[in-house]
Amino acid sequence: MHSYRSDLGMLRDRNFSLLLVARTISVLGTSFAPVALAFGVLALPGATAGTLSVVLTAESLPMVVFMLVGGVIADRLPRDRVMMTAETLNAAAFLSLAGMMLTGWTPLPALATAAAISGVSTAILFPALTGIVPDVVEADRLQTANALLGLGTNISRVAGLVMGGMTVVLIGAGWALVVSGLMFALAAVLVAALRLKPAAAAQTPDEAEAVRPARTSLLDGVRSVFTDLRGGWREFISRQWLWVVVAQFSLLVLAMQAAHGVLGPLVAKEQMGGAAAWSAVLAGEAVGMLGGIVVTLRLRPSRPILIATLMTLPTALPYLLLGISAPLWTVVLGAVVMGVCFDVFGVLWNTTMQREIPPEALSRVSSYDALGSLMFGPIGLMLAGPAAILVGPRPALLGCAALILLASLAALLFPGVRGLRAPVQETEAPAAVEAV
Repeated sequence: MHSYRSDLGMLRDRNFSLLLVARTISVLGTSFAPVALAFGVLALPGATAGTLSVVLTAESLPMVVFMLVGGVIADRLPRDRVMMTAETLNAAAFLSLAGMMLTGWTPLPALATAAAISGVSTAILFPALTGIVPDVVEADRLQTANALLGLGTNISRVAGLVMGGMTVVLIGAGWALVVSGLMFALAAVLVAALRLKPAAAAQTPDEAEAVRPARTSLLDGVRSVFTDLRGGWREFISRQWLWVVVAQFSLLVLAMQAAHGVLGPLVAKEQMGGAAAWSAVLAGEAVGMLGGIVVTLRLRPSRPILIATLMTLPTALPYLLLGISAPLWTVVLGAVVMGVCFDVFGVLWNTTMQREIPPEALSRVSSYDALGSLMFGPIGLMLAGPAAILVGPRPALLGCAALILLASLAALLFPGVRGLRAPVQETEAPAAVEAV
């Protein structure tokens, strides 16, 4: 039987508390960064939207390109050291950007290089973060750990967006970037303080590959990376529930990038009163994500991927309401529902991956998950503008809602999604929560 007291007792664990605080501070820095970087670049002499596009592209491309390599690194090396390195790189990148803007020396190649370093650090950090949670907590506390990490992340995202904008206004974008860089540096220090047990001696072929001696040949090194990637791909593709939901999310992210990035703000600007209306929608989503933590701390479903996939169906609600010209307050409520559902999905998904994937391959599989889920996002952004022109933003939003519903329903057709069960001891829950 789980209780809030036993769940929150995890906060007394030194390693978990360090990881939680480090992750919360890192996400706060990440939330600071976009506002500071965008306004800092646009304030440069002669800068245009194209200048900002170059810098942001320089950041995003390495993140995609190096994501799979980041998974290999995090499965070969101690994940706390990998995370520390990634946070340090991010600190160096943003402190460099801050230094350029504060001194007035801002050549575009230098700005793009610093942004690219930040993209590489994200590609290294993400797979290690997914993999490190089972290294820090016991298997029966994974869901609680993911929920508490999600709580810190969600609070930081909301606070960072607000504080980032205020900091830019009060002291300028350059100093806001300094604050962001210092947050990453502090996160690196906290991660460095983790004291994790050394990995057990390698027994499986994947483990043996992970601890083999350093190669003397560059060609052998490249081959070994591809060997690791093939091993991660075999783990990924061998689980129907995993690749099906990742394929589903590639379409969900396409629709959401179009709706959240372009179509929703366009409708808000033209027909709902402007930025204040869209801010209310985003605030509703943030509130929902915070509320979702309460659900995930108590919910222990026997079929977690089935429940997680069902949770994606209501995420179409705010786009559907925007598409039919519903009142703003209903759209905000729809966004609250979306936030709750996405938070429940995220915790159940991460917990199931951490439980089902062998530890020596977890970060590589996580990198395939991230790459597959995000790869169509830029296409959604590119299609949103032409769709708004051709059919109008509201019909295009209805199309996004339909795509989310169809992709989610299609995922439910697969027996691996419906049938995967959690261990019996993890489905014990208070009487108020019935396991499905």
